[in-house]
Amino acid sequence: MVMRTYDGSAGDVDHAGVDHAGVGHGGVGPAYTAFRRPDERIAHVIAQALGGARTVLNVGAGTGSYEIAAHAITAVEPSLAMRARRPARLATAIDAVAEDLPFADGQFDAAMTLFSVHQWSDVEAGLREMRRVTRGPVAVLTCDPARVRDFWLYEYAPDVLEAEARRYPSLDRLTTALGGTTAVEPVPVPLDCTDGFNEAYYGRPELLLNPAVRQACSAWSFIDDRARQDFDTSLRRALGSGAWDEAFGHLRNRPTYDGSLVLLRATP
Repeated sequence: MVMRTYDGSAGDVDHAGVDHAGVGHGGVGPAYTAFRRPDERIAHVIAQALGGARTVLNVGAGTGSYEIAAHAITAVEPSLAMRARRPARLATAIDAVAEDLPFADGQFDAAMTLFSVHQWSDVEAGLREMRRVTRGPVAVLTCDPARVRDFWLYEYAPDVLEAEARRYPSLDRLTTALGGTTAVEPVPVPLDCTDGFNEAYYGRPELLLNPAVRQACSAWSFIDDRARQDFDTSLRRALGSGAWDEAFGHLRNRPTYDGSLVLLRATP
């Protein structure tokens, strides 16, 4: 049996925009939708993974940020808060969890889940369910926990990235659960990425000083106010003294960043 929180969800709000992880369930606010806007280049990678699929299942669909108009989308979202924020132009999301999908075997041409697997109570069961109801490719957009700590933010907010690294399942675990043949593709993050997960600001550190920007990335909710204040103070000091630019300034002009963001594409 899947345990669900008071609003019907099975994890923290975070999907819909590419979450490095929103905020806790019930707390989805303007910051999330303002700073977690789908990036067209990441959307292109997802579209390529889905190929020519006509019917697509989106599990942990959130607000539907990366739902592609060319496909007939069936969305599954357990969070009442996130379902309420889906635009009227999108299909109403079904209230269900990944581990118990209410669909027939092989019902969909393809399926996707975007920054959602780390929120599931049973990752293996959820991916097996996605495989069961999907004839073709299953696309999983997630982060490689082995690479999360490589980001410069670790020097200023180690607890945030430790929390992220603990939450994301290993790629080996995901690949085994998906079965079949799985390809893992690194997803470059653009310098002007519009989807505000932590690595989206790899060359724009000043933006992470904005509390609203941090609020849109749920990993920040796992540290206390004192830790957030310490981060703010240390990063401001490093930017003011030039220490950040001395160490990481080359990132300001790098067009893309190869971080922890990856896409798994599994075929039967």
